[in-house]
Amino acid sequence: MRIARFAGDDDPRFGVIGDDNGVPTIAVLNGDPLYAGLNLSGQKIPLADVRLLAPVIPRSKVVCVGKNYAKHAAEMGGEVPKEPLIFLKPNTSVIGPGEPIFYPEQSSDVHFEGELAVVIGRICRDVPAEDAKKVIFGYTVANDVTARDLQATDGQWARAKGFDTFCPLGPWIETDFDPSAVQVTTRLGDDVKQDGNTSDMVFTVPDVIAYVSSFMTLLPGDVILTGTPDGVGPMQVGDSVSVTVEGIGTLTNQVVSRND
Repeated sequence: MRIARFAGDDDPRFGVIGDDNGVPTIAVLNGDPLYAGLNLSGQKIPLADVRLLAPVIPRSKVVCVGKNYAKHAAEMGGEVPKEPLIFLKPNTSVIGPGEPIFYPEQSSDVHFEGELAVVIGRICRDVPAEDAKKVIFGYTVANDVTARDLQATDGQWARAKGFDTFCPLGPWIETDFDPSAVQVTTRLGDDVKQDGNTSDMVFTVPDVIAYVSSFMTLLPGDVILTGTPDGVGPMQVGDSVSVTVEGIGTLTNQVVSRND
């Protein structure tokens, strides 16, 4: 099931993506499904008549895993971590499909990082890896945008990873999904820059959830970015970047100057 957050002529709402006699539609839900469940309102809207938003705005945090693909660790000049390398992005960095990524004036080397993202469905702590499925609401697509020069000079990653617009998510949440072996592809314009598979993750999704929940409580709507394959590289103002996760969909954003 694909659950989207969207805007029409009123406040943002949630709905289920479907098909009505060959016309892509969105069946409107009553309330946020993370809290109200899948409560259909009975209203259907053509998908072409709405604007998709970030499918979730984390009330708490975006948790990210660094160097979770061996080839990416190598291209960054480092070894594979012995434990998941965890950092955070603020929820103010989240944007949705089609929204602009603002290129900050503080950086001259902003990179794309296409990733599979996990959306947490309930409050949890100390989750065993074998029970990870029980706390997952679904999966979406992410771009862990990074100011690479600031990452190098700051000595920690809060600023480099945390600018407004540096966490595109979308286009929807897929609830029926097996993350173990799917392609993660990033295109800059028409050129394929990243083409990896989640089967190459150093730490699997259950591993990551078990590790993160061992030291912090995860809340409904928290998002976990599971790491990026090799092939990361710079984006420039005017570029279009598209991240595709097989079985979910494609997330596309344009890069614009923050000063425009």
